[in-house]
Amino acid sequence: MSDLLAHLAQWAADVVYYFGYPGVALLMVLSNLHLPIPSQLVLPFAGFLVGEGHFSFFPMLAAATAGALGASLVLYFPGRLLGEERLRRFVGRFGRFVLVDESDLDKAGLLFERHGGKAVLIGHLIPGVGAFVSIPAGLKRMPFWGLFFAYTVLGSVLWNVAFIAL
Repeated sequence: MSDLLAHLAQWAADVVYYFGYPGVALLMVLSNLHLPIPSQLVLPFAGFLVGEGHFSFFPMLAAATAGALGASLVLYFPGRLLGEERLRRFVGRFGRFVLVDESDLDKAGLLFERHGGKAVLIGHLIPGVGAFVSIPAGLKRMPFWGLFFAYTVLGSVLWNVAFIAL
């Protein structure tokens, strides 16, 4: 298992080093979709390369934020287009594979109804939640070109600044 993790970390470092800003954006999409690359691994290494002078801070921040926004879009639009009933059927059928059940949808829906856009902002600052907060935002038809976009970008920028500066 440790060999797998070491190879994964090396692969992420190679992607950042060789592909630069687009590589960071791609890794951030994968990270926010909870595929095997955590942003807590990618962003500090990107920050190290910024500190070494290989890259600039603001373009790196822009690339990381663009990747996080891309992942949020991947999760926002299915929630918006599928609707709650179809999403519940999907979770009932396949949720065990992604460790989600209907009670998780209920909790997310209640949290989103109570806090609205603030839930999007705060969700992007909580490890493990991140872009997944986009699903209830899509289900509740939160306007994309408004609070959703602003809170998603703000939450992603705060997260990315913290880890790049680390």
